[in-house]
Amino acid sequence: MKPIATLGIVLIVLGIAGLFFSRVSWTETDQVAKIGPLEINSQENHTVWIPTAAGIAAVLAGVGLVFAGKRTA
Repeated sequence: MKPIATLGIVLIVLGIAGLFFSRVSWTETDQVAKIGPLEINSQENHTVWIPTAAGIAAVLAGVGLVFAGKRTA
């Protein structure tokens, strides 16, 4: 399989995943202070929103790359 077609398949999979999962969230824990056995930690929540248009664009670009990879074969 041509590398351009492989890239197209990756874009299709990522685009479909972006359409199903509209946001990605994670929690980051930082150590603020440690005094002997006592630890003070801080937690911060992060969220990244994935626009629907980006998912659709990735799928369409992936389909285009798959067809371009087949055409050059």
